[in-house]
Parts: sequence; C-alpha cells; structure tokens
Amino acid sequence: MTAPAEPLLAVANLRKWFEIRRGVIPRVVGAVRAVDDVSFTVKSREVLGLAGESGSGKSTIGRSVLRLIEPTAGRIMFGGEDVRALGPKALRRFRRKAQIVFQDPFAALDPKMTVAEIVAEPLQVQGLCRDPRARRDRVVSLLESVGISAEFLARKPDQMSGGQRQRVVIARALAVDPLFVVADEPVSALDVSVQAQIVNLLEDLKERLGLAMLFISHDIAVMEYLSDRIAVIYLGRLMEVGPSEELCRNPKHPYTEALLSAVPDPDPSRRGKRVLLAGDIPSPANPPSGCVFRTRCPYVIAECAKIVPPLRAVAPDRYVACLRDDVL
Repeated sequence: MTAPAEPLLAVANLRKWFEIRRGVIPRVVGAVRAVDDVSFTVKSREVLGLAGESGSGKSTIGRSVLRLIEPTAGRIMFGGEDVRALGPKALRRFRRKAQIVFQDPFAALDPKMTVAEIVAEPLQVQGLCRDPRARRDRVVSLLESVGISAEFLARKPDQMSGGQRQRVVIARALAVDPLFVVADEPVSALDVSVQAQIVNLLEDLKERLGLAMLFISHDIAVMEYLSDRIAVIYLGRLMEVGPSEELCRNPKHPYTEALLSAVPDPDPSRRGKRVLLAGDIPSPANPPSGCVFRTRCPYVIAECAKIVPPLRAVAPDRYVACLRDDVL
C-alpha cells in the first residue's frame, strides 16, 4: 500500500501573541492572543478556507505562515522545511514558493509604479528573467492570465478600477510560479459585482496552475464555492474543520451554524433557522477561560468555563472543538 503523501503545509500549535506595553518606561502588562494553539494542514493543489468574524485571527495566521510576522510559538513545515528555522537566503527561496494576495489592492500597490514595474518587481528580486525583453514578455503573459491586456502596462494603480488592481496583485503573486498562495480576504474590498469575477479567476488559476491556497474570508458562502475544506476560527482558536460541502450542509459547531445562518439566500424555502449570538466577540487581550466561545454559545454548560475543548474527530475528516456530545 502506498503511504499517503505528506501535506505541502503543516502548521502545528501556532501561536501569535502581541505584547501590550504601558507606562512611561514601557513594560509588558499583558498580551493580545491573536492566534492561540492552531494546527492545520494544506495538501498540494488543495484550497483550505479559513472562516471567521473580523478580529478572529485569520489574517494573522496567513501572515505568520509566510513569516511576514514572526510567530510566538509553533511549528510551520512547508515541503519538508521548517519555515521558522530559515535564514535570510533560505527565506527568500521560500518566498518563491509561497506568496500572498492582500485584501486591499490599492494599499498593496505602490502608487508611483506602473503596472509593468509592479509585476516585474518579484522577477527582479528573485533574479528571474534577467533579459529585459524576456521580462516584458513574462509580464504581459502574467497580466493576460488574469484578464488584463498589455494596454495597461504603462498605467498606475490610481488609473485602474478596484477589480483591475486586484488582478494586478494576483499577477504579481503568480510571477515567481509559487506552489502556495495565501489569499487574504481578496474580494472584501471590492464591489459585489466584481467579487464573483475575482473568485472565478482564483478558481480558474487553481485548476490551471495546480495552486494550493489558504483562502481567508468572513464570507462562508464564497468559501464553499472555492475551497475543498473549511476551517472555522473564533478568537484565535479553531472551532471546526471539514470538507466544504459537508460542513456547510451539516455544521457541527454552534459557531459554524451561526455563520451559515447569516448567509442570505434568495430562496425563502431554503432558509434555515436564524441563529443569533448573544453579545459581542470578547477581547483577545482577555479571552474567556475554557472554551473561548462559551460567552456566546446557546448550549453552554458549566464545564465550558473550565476546559479548553480540543479538536476531536466526529466523522472521517471532520473535527470539532466542543465538549457536548448532544450538540455534535
């Protein structure tokens, strides 16, 4: 029997705490627990969706995995390499394999650079396509692959629409032929009419280029369309992980159920019961004891304040962090 292939990305016990400093002579008085003991894997050519409310730690996970910010603790293995142990030269080589598409396409682009310069920059940084003509041909090819014509080469970001700018951001990320892309809320800053175009583009690129992807979004409906599996995060901790269609059809965790109930459906007959959560998401600087979701959970019991529920298997490839068997 052939052994199962190792995942392209394996994250174990990832933690990112931001120190809180106060006083005339600043001293550490606490920490914002943005990400707290998160583990997951992404296989080659797989899209893992990371869903949750704003402030849940999604973007921090994406940036930590790429070491755009340094994790506080945990293990990040990519293609058999320990990402946290990479030195400057090895980290640059890693960045050829792993790229990011940022949320705000205008903030992600240098307003003084032309489209040609923006897309060519990673090629120059990585020492690829040294010949100017070959580099220009590569830039034109990348832009065409994301639906932008060569007519835009001399334009600057402020001369383009939001959707066009996001396509340029995607082309720049693809310039070095990565194996893995973190798509950090890539459609949330765009008009609704443009969002579907960008999601369809990402789906096409995934199939055509064989990309693996960590797709970060608060919109679980968009995530269901693009992702193979979904991981639901709340206040820096994973609540549920499972295949996209199965998780969206039959959520096991109360938080996943609440997220799905908030998705609008034009067909009233398909609308399930609306789940309204009490209160607001607590501060990550002072999270609840035990299960971080307990202050808003409709099924809370006394043990929830004492025990941090581990992710446990409830079905093949389904994992849920909940203490109550009757809920699962």
